[in-house]
Order: sequence, then structure tokens, then C-alpha cells
Amino acid sequence: MFKREVQPLDDLVNKFLRQEGLEMPLLQKRLIDAWDEVTGKTVVRYTTEKFIKNQTLFVKINNPALRQDLNMMRTQLVKRLNEAVKSMVIAEVRIY
Repeated sequence: MFKREVQPLDDLVNKFLRQEGLEMPLLQKRLIDAWDEVTGKTVVRYTTEKFIKNQTLFVKINNPALRQDLNMMRTQLVKRLNEAVKSMVIAEVRIY
């Protein structure tokens, strides 16, 4: 009789994604999608662009007052967004 190494499927998928260099792009996509859930409907209504570059999330907000409020909450947003994807994906948020 031979002994099999049984591994959970999620471990195998994560290992494959890491080996192929797809883990970080997937986490970035999840973080961008989490923006809507973390910030709420009002902020989403004024959000036009979202992208990540060099561990910084750039978000374009059309309302100047809301933009200022979100700029004051940047550290909280980073923490909440990273918690939403359960990984350290971004280090900073820039609202413009």
C-alpha cells in the first residue's frame, strides 16, 4: 500500500496562483471591488475611476466635499480595504 499526500484544494490553488504570478493581480482586483462595499452607496455614486499602481490605490471622486472627507480618512480606508481582502495589498490611498 502507498501513502497519499492529501492537500486541501484551496492550498493547491493558492500555490498555483503564487507560482504563476497571478496572486497579486487577483488580490488587487478583489480590493478594487471591495471599494464599493467598504465605502457605501453614496461614495460609489461619485467614484469614477479606481486603479492600483505601486501599492497605492488611486480613486477619482467627482464631489469636492466628499473628496476632502475621504482624504482625511485615508489611513482608515487602507486598513479596511486590506482587511476586506485579508491581505496587505495597498499601503496608501490617493483621492483625486
